[in-house]
Amino acid sequence: MHRFDVPLVNAILSWPRHRLLHGLAGGDLVRNGGTVRHDSLAIARAILADNPRIDAVAALYLAISTQRAARENALPPLFLAATLLQESAYDPYALSSSGAIGIGQFMPGTAAEVGLDPFDPYASIRASAQLLGGYVDRYRMKGVGAPVGSPYALALAAYNAGPGAVLAYRGIPPYAETVQYIALIRYRWDKMRAYERRGRILLRL
Repeated sequence: MHRFDVPLVNAILSWPRHRLLHGLAGGDLVRNGGTVRHDSLAIARAILADNPRIDAVAALYLAISTQRAARENALPPLFLAATLLQESAYDPYALSSSGAIGIGQFMPGTAAEVGLDPFDPYASIRASAQLLGGYVDRYRMKGVGAPVGSPYALALAAYNAGPGAVLAYRGIPPYAETVQYIALIRYRWDKMRAYERRGRILLRL
């Protein structure tokens, strides 16, 4: 565990029973506008900015879970967080017009196939990380007929439009929704990097 995770976990474990003790200190740490030096804090701040219904301690818990799931799947934590923010603003009860459910916006059929409860926020975070991590690994492999583009952009296109569309177009499909989706996730990723006083991402999306 990263040494900075200890106070964060202490704050989280105090919720909801002793919220007014460690919880408020954790909330102050996240809400302050200064530079943060930990991905979990940058993610938590972004969650709070996007979804005012989530309190600071819950945001920290979700952020740490996101960071761990990303690292387990060889993903940049801020990339995974930016994707989940764009999908649902970390709302575990989010329901799209197409019927996609939860933080990761899984369709009921897809969730059933992999044994996922899409309303479980932590299971959804892990499942999203596994899916995106698998796409990134797939699109890192270059060869004849392989899709052209950044593995991260291609992974997002597959997450949004389906891997079949990426294969059919041998790259990012020219769907306005998908192109905008990738651009918005890049924006969110850059914004979280700015919380840490880091420059724009160098990966082409």
